[in-house]
Amino acid sequence: MKTIRFVDLFCGAGGFRQAAIKAFAERDLRSECVFSCDIDRFCQDSYEANFGERPCGDIRQIDENDIPDHDILFAGFPCQPFSIIGRRRGFEDTRGTLFFEAARILKRKKPKAVLLENVKQLATHNGGETLKVVMATLKELGYYAQCAILNALNYGLPQKRERTLIAGFRKSVDFAFPLPIEPYQPLSRILETEVDRKYYASKHIVSKRKAKHKSAFEPSIWHENKSGNICSYPYSCALRSGASYNYLLVNGERRLTPREMFRLQGFPDDYKIVVSDFQAKKQAGNAVPVNIAKATIASMLPYIAK
Repeated sequence: MKTIRFVDLFCGAGGFRQAAIKAFAERDLRSECVFSCDIDRFCQDSYEANFGERPCGDIRQIDENDIPDHDILFAGFPCQPFSIIGRRRGFEDTRGTLFFEAARILKRKKPKAVLLENVKQLATHNGGETLKVVMATLKELGYYAQCAILNALNYGLPQKRERTLIAGFRKSVDFAFPLPIEPYQPLSRILETEVDRKYYASKHIVSKRKAKHKSAFEPSIWHENKSGNICSYPYSCALRSGASYNYLLVNGERRLTPREMFRLQGFPDDYKIVVSDFQAKKQAGNAVPVNIAKATIASMLPYIAK
């Protein structure tokens, strides 16, 4: 059985690793994570509890020469502003950003493939210049890269969550991002049947929302935007780590539990939640949807496992 070695940068709660394990196993391939990192100690706690190893901390303090050889690099890099963006100098333009940390590892280790994930808005960030520099940098580093925006709703999860995926290979290959593969799970399979009262919104908030909105779906998740407009769907709007306390309410009445949030991101029920509700919300809100990552990795494997 062939072993595929990977690194997991900015690993968070481990969405990429969860997806890789599933995708590799379905193709009778062993997977080995040879390096992981995340600066958040609570993410380190979650990762260690579930995968048996504690990620390194600040990637900026890690020498790329110390990272083991690997076949594929995963990185859900934060989308911070690029300080010199617009000059389109490729690799040089990424200095000072966390994307540069992934790029310098790619430059030194030259894995067969790379898979990057970011918010949908990466495509339009800074008038599209950020994405241009990312793609130009990958080309400069010797990667044939493609970009797509995928929605978790199209990959089995009842959450409208659009993410930018960038897949690159050291060789020119006939790769295509995965087509939608299944209808999304009904909310009834995601929602817990018994929920602590602490997750329920106040009577004032519930009555105020129900006076303004009547849902056509049962069960449903209600969403209130910054303007105060309320809508509801038989799926969730995108989880957000920094959203207001009552941003999403199940049937207009209660907040999502940590287990429900991780389910909405495709994490299995045997995933251990070892952090506070606040940290769990943050980790789930920042995670890559496991189903999207798994489908993309599965599409990449024929070109990696040769």
